[in-house]
Amino acid sequence: MTPEELARRNAARASEPEAREAADFAARQLGDVMFRQHGVVTLAQLREAGLAKHDVERLVRYRALRRVHRQVYVDHTGELTVDQRIWAAVLAAAPAVVCGPTLLSPCTDGPVHVAVEAARHVAPLDGVVVHRVRNLRAVAQWKAEPPRMRREDNVIAMIDAAVDELAVVRLLTDAARDLAIGVERLREALGRRTNLRRRTFVAAVLDDVAQGAQSVLEWGYLNRVERAHGLPAASRQVLRRTAGGKQYRDIEYTAFALVVELDGRLGHDSWEAENRDADRDLDDVATGKLTVRLRWRQVFGTPCQTAARLERVLHARGWTGATRRCPDCP
Repeated sequence: MTPEELARRNAARASEPEAREAADFAARQLGDVMFRQHGVVTLAQLREAGLAKHDVERLVRYRALRRVHRQVYVDHTGELTVDQRIWAAVLAAAPAVVCGPTLLSPCTDGPVHVAVEAARHVAPLDGVVVHRVRNLRAVAQWKAEPPRMRREDNVIAMIDAAVDELAVVRLLTDAARDLAIGVERLREALGRRTNLRRRTFVAAVLDDVAQGAQSVLEWGYLNRVERAHGLPAASRQVLRRTAGGKQYRDIEYTAFALVVELDGRLGHDSWEAENRDADRDLDDVATGKLTVRLRWRQVFGTPCQTAARLERVLHARGWTGATRRCPDCP
């Protein structure tokens, strides 16, 4: 909605001449601001535009404005959009930035997460989770609309609150695949958080991701199956050119013509995906390769048995080494 359309709509909503005049005046003065802020405005911005306290009260009374938080208003009486909820939270806690799950996945019905400087105290806000962050200036993008934490620093902050190591791996692998973040920016953000929990673990996972482990399942195979049991080191994300175009194999033991594909359910449920996988397997057989497909159960449920089976497969294909027992082996 353009500033001009916003002015006409708000003026039409007010039923008294004085309220219409105040609404029209506010929209003219704040049209650009309210347009950028998705119709959300603060009392300070209204006062800066020239509206007196009684003008604001009149606009609220005649439903040209509605109070969302203390000294924060929106220009309608209906349900707030996600963008309006985020703007209202940031303005109510200002100076504040969007962070946490809200920044990671903004299209959500859950509470809005914002970060403020650690030394500040912010009164409770309905539907808002306030995080206190040391040296917020170093990790904030104040000129963004709305202001937000840098994405890589946000991932590291979420890792600090992760419930377990698998949650950490998921956050890191998802962020590393994001072209706007990547492994190097995550490492830089890690360097800015000297007091991070699981810091050594996070650095190790980033090293694994840089070597090709691009998902929780791939990381689990690398550490729980291959490394833990002394299987030979494999190549990862191996490029293969076929008649259908470029393809990448998750794991390949090139010297033994063995391919291991890790199939997470979410990525391999469709009819098209299943047929594409079948074509890949057939291509491998045609070139003398064997493809083994593993799922979550083989990697995280029975990694020791999986390693023992792969040992037999590798021996049949020429490997002369031997696996070792891990602390969890039966």
